[in-house]
Amino acid sequence: MSALALEPCPTVDLIFPISGRFLPRDHAQALKDALCRAWPWLDAEPLAGVQAIKLVPGLEAQAMLSGRAKLLLRLSRQRATELINGRAIDLQVAGQALHLGVPHVRELVPHTTLYAYHVAAADADEAAFMAGVTQALSGLGVGGERVCGKRQQLALARGTVTTFSLMLHGLAPEPSLHLQQHGIGPHRLLGCGIFIPHKSAAAV
Repeated sequence: MSALALEPCPTVDLIFPISGRFLPRDHAQALKDALCRAWPWLDAEPLAGVQAIKLVPGLEAQAMLSGRAKLLLRLSRQRATELINGRAIDLQVAGQALHLGVPHVRELVPHTTLYAYHVAAADADEAAFMAGVTQALSGLGVGGERVCGKRQQLALARGTVTTFSLMLHGLAPEPSLHLQQHGIGPHRLLGCGIFIPHKSAAAV
């Protein structure tokens, strides 16, 4: 099937303009909790995902928010329509005020190279992680070349989870869309397993 013949993906990205002063560098759990308080249905949406907010680089525990910072929320078209027709939202994220403006929709489109900042792993064993990635991608019918990147730790409500960044090259159009829709691994609302076009990563 050619890229032009592909049906629109049933999942889309909502891009929210945000304003605030600071956020913790490790804010994934606090952001998830705040979003689920605002939209209680979010935690039950099987394909919903949140991309961690990009912050001004530095070593401080509390990071400044860039004036260009955005929140990416991946979810079904139906839910996206509800939020677009809703109102702006004020959140409290780990004690910091965060204002979400009215979002716009960004369609998921095929890209040959996709990148995930975090993919959850069972432990710090990179070889075991990549074996699990191969199994998960096979189940989705996704091929391509895989490059494992940086190992990190995300703080959870209880404990931590090990993650690796992951890049995939050489993806055909249909598998590329399928991977963006479904992702791989758990903790999607913590930003894990959410794949974005590599060339646009800096813009998110």
